[in-house]
Amino acid sequence: MFGPINPRRPGMTLVYRTAGLLQAEVIKGRLESAGIPALLDYESLGRVMGITVDGLGEVRVLVPTGRAEEARQLLEASPSDDDAVDQE
Repeated sequence: MFGPINPRRPGMTLVYRTAGLLQAEVIKGRLESAGIPALLDYESLGRVMGITVDGLGEVRVLVPTGRAEEARQLLEASPSDDDAVDQE
């Protein structure tokens, strides 16, 4: 009846999971500000109904496979690391 919770997206790799859309949007913005395209993948029912149990609130952040390692490194860096780079 419904598609799988984690559909396959050719050419895209999962780099981050979160339990809500707000945090996922922040992560997506951080990636895009670094020039890495990002896509949010989630079940629309969770967003429409406000349900966050049983995986319905899960949001997956996907990036092109060739940029996945770069994205992971960016997300692992703390914000204070980014500030140090900006000041140099």
